[in-house]
Amino acid sequence: MKLKFIFNINAGYGAVPPAASSPLHVRSFLRHACFALICMAFSTPASTAQSTETPASQPPSVEAVNDNPAVTMFPHSETVRYWISGQDNIIFQYHPSFYSKYSGPNSLDPRSENATSNVSTLFLGYQLRDTTEVLLDFEEASGGGLSNALGMAGFFNLDVVRNPALSKAPYLARVMLHQIIPLSRESVEAERGPLSLATRVPVRRVELRIGKFGTADFFDNNAIGSDSHFQFMNWTIDNNGAYDYAADTRGYTYGALAAYYDRDWSFQFAEALMPTVANGPDLVWNLRKARAENYELQLHPHAFGLRDTTVRLLAFENHANMGIYRQAIANYLAGATPIPEITSHPFRTTVKYGFGVNLEKEFRHGFRGFARWGWNEGEHESYAYTETDQTWAVGADLAGDRWHRKLDKLGVAFVSNGISKDHQRYLQLGGLGFILGDGGLNYGREDIVESYYTAHIWRGLFLGPDLQHANNPGYNRDRGPVFVPGARFHLEF
Repeated sequence: MKLKFIFNINAGYGAVPPAASSPLHVRSFLRHACFALICMAFSTPASTAQSTETPASQPPSVEAVNDNPAVTMFPHSETVRYWISGQDNIIFQYHPSFYSKYSGPNSLDPRSENATSNVSTLFLGYQLRDTTEVLLDFEEASGGGLSNALGMAGFFNLDVVRNPALSKAPYLARVMLHQIIPLSRESVEAERGPLSLATRVPVRRVELRIGKFGTADFFDNNAIGSDSHFQFMNWTIDNNGAYDYAADTRGYTYGALAAYYDRDWSFQFAEALMPTVANGPDLVWNLRKARAENYELQLHPHAFGLRDTTVRLLAFENHANMGIYRQAIANYLAGATPIPEITSHPFRTTVKYGFGVNLEKEFRHGFRGFARWGWNEGEHESYAYTETDQTWAVGADLAGDRWHRKLDKLGVAFVSNGISKDHQRYLQLGGLGFILGDGGLNYGREDIVESYYTAHIWRGLFLGPDLQHANNPGYNRDRGPVFVPGARFHLEF
């Protein structure tokens, strides 16, 4: 499903490309109508509406009572074996001109600009048995981000595809086999959604997944800051910026995941494919040359008044053809390259590792908070997610019950990102990463504040404003600060 809206705000350089702001055509309208008819045909009426979750989290939850408003355009059955749903997410952002002592090839443009992104997804699934299901979804991404998503480690829009040369045609985003292996007779209720169709699962169980998925679908999630469709939009608030997780340019990889679940804890491990080059669209299928190991322990402590608390401990180890910042600097100083070039080296498999902590706490009266901390060794090039070696973030959201808007959400978060000494020196000497490169660097931590409001309008329609403020964009004290107001339009089918 794809809806296109026209934002006729062509303020300076970087305005929305024509392809992202053209009117709806008859062919597009017919495609949308067909999709809606399919959803209605395959959706079974139910006494309550079930929200279709995005991979990272859910739309605002509603209790199973008949007088609550629906949060999807069409109801979804909890008894049929198939799943079909869709969503469309449109984000508009703008920044005014800001101070810049200088700019480079990978800088955030200091002139005013605006951009609109649009991501549409069709989720499909089928339960072969009560414990076995096949899941897949198709996506279409169009539009773009401010300055082509360059110049900020904590970029402002998680929906943006970082390679503007990629095709705008629909693509297969996920396809996986999901197997549940029961280890106990006792079961608990589970929320049905596009990544898991079961409505009850054993308390003790093993879950296996194999296929194509997003590593961030399952690792480093929390209910407050992981979903750009309903919550924060910034890359390093929705995800741990120091977690250089395996992914191609669009954010997906092929791999296998195994998870063990118990009453108060769980542990998961995933082996996934790495891209051939930093932020590249192609993956390396030879595991001896490149691969990623991901580990996460999840705890639900009940002692010391920590009820409704979740602690997630993350570790990762990437094996890939990654450059070494210190070596690239040495080559430049020896006159071997005109500037430090992180990709100027023969093929070799190097190792990058890191750790993360993810805390989540639910308080009273619809108030929730979260905190993240992340670190990687910073010697090897940033390769798959963004150019951050250390990060910490805190944030919270508040449900709209107090002002009689129970499905609305208000959120605010702060994140501070940093890079290693070697990474700093590389950028100071004019080196380029796949996101950063101002041609010089007066280092300072990249500090970002974001706030949003998501309003439930009707059924699956959500709207809301967003505002971000960034100090030292690209870790550069010689540039910024920059304000980025935005707006989000979201449909759940």
